[in-house]
Amino acid sequence: MKIKDKFGTGKTVFSLEVFPPKKDKPVSSITGCLEGLKAVNPDFISVTYGAGGNAADRRTVDIAGLIQNTYNITAMAHLTCVTSTRPDVLTILGQLREQNVENILALRGDITPGAERKNDFRFASDLAQFISQNGDFGISGACYPEMHTEAENFASDIAHLKIKIEAGVSHLVSQLFFDNKLFYDFREKLAIAGINVPIEAGIMPVTNARQIENMVTMCGASLPAKFSRVMNKYGHNPEALKDAGIAYAGNQITDLLASGVDGIHLYTMNNAEIATRIYSGIKNLL
Repeated sequence: MKIKDKFGTGKTVFSLEVFPPKKDKPVSSITGCLEGLKAVNPDFISVTYGAGGNAADRRTVDIAGLIQNTYNITAMAHLTCVTSTRPDVLTILGQLREQNVENILALRGDITPGAERKNDFRFASDLAQFISQNGDFGISGACYPEMHTEAENFASDIAHLKIKIEAGVSHLVSQLFFDNKLFYDFREKLAIAGINVPIEAGIMPVTNARQIENMVTMCGASLPAKFSRVMNKYGHNPEALKDAGIAYAGNQITDLLASGVDGIHLYTMNNAEIATRIYSGIKNLL
């Protein structure tokens, strides 16, 4: 089933994201996490692409296939293109077809020092167009409530987003954020620009201090005063911080649902316990 068809049914879409295990661990090491997430009954689970975008690394494809065929949950495979050629992408599309995976999140991917960048695809929109021309896949794209870190300004960022939509993207997943007002303002900007595909709000429960540093560095997410107060008060106590992070994410989701968000995409960090605790607090609101 295409993810775009899960919207507009009267129920808010609730989805999860997992990442492949490290290279020194087998793909099967994620099955415990997936067993736990199955109880959440998500509308779909996305699987991030391997670090560095190595097309020879099949873990994303294999995990997406496991989700799709063993757990009978709609899977969405992330696919980056910054280090991929067209033949690389065609190979992966063929592998996804073999696994009955029909949904892809088309991404440019991070520019990683030392990784050889290919020239076949410059932007995620180029990849989306190539996928749409080479198979019957549902194509999703990323969006950035606080603007892409490389964008010149919001106007140019939204202009690039419109190009993605025109290239075949039919559903958007937002980068994580901690201030719902930023998401609402962004959603209004997209509506004014004529972008009307479903937009899922990306939510990450912060449960350890290192996460905060990584997120601010990698994606530029701002930290509102309310969030900073919580982290400052409980950051020294791991168990208290986990409870506080779950509570903060739950409050964010509750407000988003009350404001008519199209969907919630929970970044699980492969922690089924945290995802289950959050879901139990909002499942009757979906």
